[in-house]
Amino acid sequence: MNKINYQKQTDEIIDGIAKNGSAPTLLLHSCCAPCSSYTLEYLSQYFAITVFYFNPNISPKSEFEKRFAEQKRLIEALPVKNKVKLIKGDYDYSEFLKIAKGLEAVKEGGERCFKCYRMRLEQTAARAKEQGFDYFCTTLSISPLKNSQKINEIGFEVAEQYGVKWLPSDFKKREGYKRSIELSREYDLYRQNFCGCVYSKKEKPEEE
Repeated sequence: MNKINYQKQTDEIIDGIAKNGSAPTLLLHSCCAPCSSYTLEYLSQYFAITVFYFNPNISPKSEFEKRFAEQKRLIEALPVKNKVKLIKGDYDYSEFLKIAKGLEAVKEGGERCFKCYRMRLEQTAARAKEQGFDYFCTTLSISPLKNSQKINEIGFEVAEQYGVKWLPSDFKKREGYKRSIELSREYDLYRQNFCGCVYSKKEKPEEE
């Protein structure tokens, strides 16, 4: 199966926005400040963004709160063309445990992660629909360790389910991941060495 170039799809949407001249609203799910750094630098040129920090997969709660504090700090410090807003989602770790049940032993990057993507994207899409956003998206595709093909596949499915437009993306393209590392250093961001859940922490350390 050939991989879809989602960056090309993003370019086409942005070209249309540039011709229209106004910035559509975007509800951007964010997993953490480092992953959102390049994403915000890039997309805020074209969209009026509200970051939605919704990650009930993160454990323990102190880790969730620490990452949120860094997200808030970055948004306040990062120079952007269109002002970025921030919404903090509810934290209920039991939500994640429900979708992970029976998949506890699955290797990181497999079906458990796909269910986690969907959980977070469904909540983002529901809020985007409720609050009248033009688009919704996620920062998850910036990580080389995340399956951008699956993220976008789920994104389009959820978009159809909730009746709100999905912004296709593969933010690791054009050295986006490299830029996120540079920005993390520039703003001295806390950069965790595991995705967030207890299962990812048990495996080989990774950077989200």
